Amino acid sequence: MLCWVAVAPLFIALQRAQVPDTLQLSEGIKLYPASPGQAFLLAYLCGVLWYAGTCYWIYNTMRQYGGVNAPLSVVILILFCLYLALYHGAFGLLISLLTGRSTFSRRALLLGPVIWVGVELARTRITGFPWDLLGITQVDNIPLARIATITGVYGLSFEIMVVNVAVAAAFLVRREKRKPLLLAALGAALVLQSGRWVPASSFSADHIARLVQQNIPVLESSEWTKEYFEGTLRDLTWISLHPTSPNPTTPNAVSANQENSEHPDLIVWPESPAPFYASDPAFRNEVSTIARQAQTWMLVGNLGVRNASQTPEHVSEVYNSAALVNPTGEWVARYDKMHLVPFGEYLPFKRVFGFAGGLTKEVGDFSRGTSRAPLQSGGAKIGVFICYESIFPDEVRQFAANGAQVFVNISNDGWYGDSGAYAQHLKQARMRAVENSRWLLRDTNTGVTASIDPYGRVIATVPRKLRVVLQAPYALSDATTFYTRHGDWFAYLCAIISLGALLTRLPFRTRTKR
Repeated sequence: MLCWVAVAPLFIALQRAQVPDTLQLSEGIKLYPASPGQAFLLAYLCGVLWYAGTCYWIYNTMRQYGGVNAPLSVVILILFCLYLALYHGAFGLLISLLTGRSTFSRRALLLGPVIWVGVELARTRITGFPWDLLGITQVDNIPLARIATITGVYGLSFEIMVVNVAVAAAFLVRREKRKPLLLAALGAALVLQSGRWVPASSFSADHIARLVQQNIPVLESSEWTKEYFEGTLRDLTWISLHPTSPNPTTPNAVSANQENSEHPDLIVWPESPAPFYASDPAFRNEVSTIARQAQTWMLVGNLGVRNASQTPEHVSEVYNSAALVNPTGEWVARYDKMHLVPFGEYLPFKRVFGFAGGLTKEVGDFSRGTSRAPLQSGGAKIGVFICYESIFPDEVRQFAANGAQVFVNISNDGWYGDSGAYAQHLKQARMRAVENSRWLLRDTNTGVTASIDPYGRVIATVPRKLRVVLQAPYALSDATTFYTRHGDWFAYLCAIISLGALLTRLPFRTRTKR
């Protein structure tokens, strides 16, 4: 609910930031708009607080799993916030340039939502970290969230910013006009927010997937002994084949949806910290055995390997992968993760950041995949994306545009610990289901494992931090949304309008000075 007014204080501050240095005749106006420098600084500080409040979990991740000491973890979190806050600073600067010296700039008010969306697009495309875009807050608002099928999540961000700007405008106009404008803005927010409580029709599901939540702890490589590896693989095999009866040798292995033991159309294992290499014969044979015994398809998170003899550079390459195994036990296809996590799965600009490789013990050296083509499992086309890829709207959209009939997101959210990051990650994945009107099967190592319908609703789920199997209902769909077909057209339009408005404003500022 607070999203409707969260940015309004910043907008008011940008318009009322400095005391005029000359006598002013405008009635009731005591403060004037911020200068470009002031505007950047105000918005920048807002951005620092914004990211510190939403991405605080970076400290715990670095401290607990990266092997970084507490002071250095704090420094990393601060640097992260200082970097991403540049986008908020850019928003403030652009609003200031459009406002000029005007005491009430209709141009800035009208273009505020447009500029915000343009900056969100820049954050997605340039930095590659569109974590918790403003529109994600409305994923539970089914009637309003349907806008995303046309504009993507950016349309929701635009809608929210329109209300924020209207609230800000109520405090910028003359006092006698303030009350009706404020009531109208808050009334609009209440009407739009009320969509959360509007019942929506249900979707029929005619398929079942068996999602295995492995609950494997993040361990050092030295802790993966042969006995531990074999015991883990044995437990996972048992619950994959017997979802309705817990393995008596594993205390934390439980089952879910015990009343539903239908033959699954698909068994999924998530991305996990286990050293499951596709080249390991023991691992391959165990997975193939499960597929043959269950007589079904399997999608298994693993470390894919391309040997030196298969690459032009004659070096071995390791991928964060999902392998598809058919009911006869053959390994028939594989998706290799394309959007890797910087400083987590690879080290960007190694010559510049070479020192960072020694900061944590968990920085990987993975290679990027090359295709977002769906995997063909019998009569179904599966769009597979791994972990962090779920936060990129256009990248997930490409799977549906290429023919994927259902989405599968495998992830290891164990890196987030018990912070709120796992819930934030779930919401962003749910928005991808909404944008493309697809069922989404989300299989994670520690949770949240869930079946999500095309409205973004969690239809079935299981408790976190348990070794458990979810019998997840889903359906296939060949229909495509406007967003699936045309991508981020709305966000690019906002960026073009913002640039055009800025270019037309600069000559005006030059003439005014002269």
